[in-house]
Amino acid sequence: MTPAGKGRTIAPAKGKLGVLLPGMGAVATTFIAGVESVRRGLAKPIGSLTQMGTVRLGKRTDKRSPAIKDLVPLASLDDLVFGGWDPIPDSAYVAAKKAGVLDDKDVEPIKDFMDGIKPWPAVFDPQYVKKLSGPHVKKGKSLRDMADQVSADIARFKKDNGLDRLVMVWCGSTEVYRKATDVQSSIEKFEKGLDNSDPNILPSMIYAYCAIKEGIPYCNGAPNLSADFPAMVELARKTGSPIGGKDFKTGQTLMKTILSPGFKARLLGMNGWYSTNILGNRDGEVLDDPESFKSKEVSKLGVLEYILQPKLYPELYGNISHVVRINYYPPRGDNKEGWDNIDIFGWMGYPMQIKVDFLCRDSILAAPIVLDLALFSDLAKRAGMSGIQEWLSFYFKSPQTAEGLYPEHDIFIQLMKLKNTLRHLRGEELITHLGLEYYD
Repeated sequence: MTPAGKGRTIAPAKGKLGVLLPGMGAVATTFIAGVESVRRGLAKPIGSLTQMGTVRLGKRTDKRSPAIKDLVPLASLDDLVFGGWDPIPDSAYVAAKKAGVLDDKDVEPIKDFMDGIKPWPAVFDPQYVKKLSGPHVKKGKSLRDMADQVSADIARFKKDNGLDRLVMVWCGSTEVYRKATDVQSSIEKFEKGLDNSDPNILPSMIYAYCAIKEGIPYCNGAPNLSADFPAMVELARKTGSPIGGKDFKTGQTLMKTILSPGFKARLLGMNGWYSTNILGNRDGEVLDDPESFKSKEVSKLGVLEYILQPKLYPELYGNISHVVRINYYPPRGDNKEGWDNIDIFGWMGYPMQIKVDFLCRDSILAAPIVLDLALFSDLAKRAGMSGIQEWLSFYFKSPQTAEGLYPEHDIFIQLMKLKNTLRHLRGEELITHLGLEYYD
């Protein structure tokens, strides 16, 4: 075990923390409504590590397992202030009602609060999110002009609300699939691309740029390229901004990162994993476009390869048929259903099957992720941790990593990485679970 030390110096979480939300649809409004309900004593923050999680310190016999929020100085829920952008001008209350995630019994008691949160006009271009449209959009002569307008929104929000710090969590839609090009290779080229309105710069990249250049932590909840390219990584290091992504790990992929480590641990082979989903929310409508689905498909397909490591175990996982489908089905709304058929084999090659039918509520699973990312990225900023925050991989389908480093997808390893980071911050011993000291 690593000997205990002094830990990092962490600035206190004093004052108000502004949470900037590009995309004020189902996920963002469910998050906001949940936080306000918890603040009023109307709900519990179920699913949130920052609010309900504990972390073991020292030996098992020490019986030290404080709440995470007691171990590290996190912003209080009472200090959170919400603002964001959306191409549809609905208030958070109206957007929540339209999304249909929450029942009236949960929305109506906080109508006064939710109705007071109105989105700012969004940087939005339907060529990158083809199934959506909205009148509440920014206009400008260049992408640089758009970025300046976003920066002005941020500055005004901070001043009007007397905020001490800010974080940004992307809760918007999935953009069309894009790989990094030359314009994303350096800060200088990216900024020149803003001036020239380079078509390879997508809206989510503009939000990421505006946050990161101001030293604001940025976390990406969609599979968009967003901040996962050299220019943004370089800028984050330069401005001391924590960054993380991509794509909130919620329904079907959550199940894959829970189940597949178990198959690998027992060295059970796999012939195939077929996944299909039906959902009817705005996300489902967007993913009905093949180019946007491609972004999601790439995010989802990488999970099994990295967890099962077929190059190390070719006899067990070297020939898997991994298929992912998503179908837009309006009657289902936000209540996504994911079906999985898993063909595995065991001793002497005998086949077995596992069927999973997960009737999940996508935004209910995503909302506590938004909260934890906001609070943990703010903690990272106050602790002087800039650049890619791989310890937050726990929350993402496609974790961003340093160049040349494969992402860790095993949810149990991810949780150990997260909790060991918290121990490290406080100068506590890192836990390896070796346990030999009890028997020597």
